[in-house]
Amino acid sequence: MKISTRGHYGVLAMTVLAERYGEQPVTIREIAEAKELSSNYLEQLLAPLRRAGLVRSVRGPQGGYRLARAPENITVGDILQVLEGPLLPVECADETISPGCCDEDCPLRQVWIAMRDRMEEVIDAVSLRDLTEDVGSALGRVDRALRED
Repeated sequence: MKISTRGHYGVLAMTVLAERYGEQPVTIREIAEAKELSSNYLEQLLAPLRRAGLVRSVRGPQGGYRLARAPENITVGDILQVLEGPLLPVECADETISPGCCDEDCPLRQVWIAMRDRMEEVIDAVSLRDLTEDVGSALGRVDRALRED
């Protein structure tokens, strides 16, 4: 399973907004320069993030984008859910549909579901604040929680 450039670049763009949280809005050009990304591609990524309520756009000469919530209240999972949809190692790990590859009791399906659940635990535990300050601490929390399971 691989996160696309859409998800990867979207998280990178959001880290720029997190670093500038509480300051003036950040233009697409500033985000693009900070992370060496295409401005046109960023526009395509920020639109769904705005519709999902993760960023706000500000119009005018001092306009740009800013986070709609504090960085500690937006997770990597929030961003990836908007830009990538559900993160599934295989389609039968989606419990909202009936399994197409195997039956409910298939041991392999159980592995895929466990894999999906662990990925979600990691991305839902890491906030934008963690990415800009101390991602190691956040990953340590996740690692300890997974060991307790």
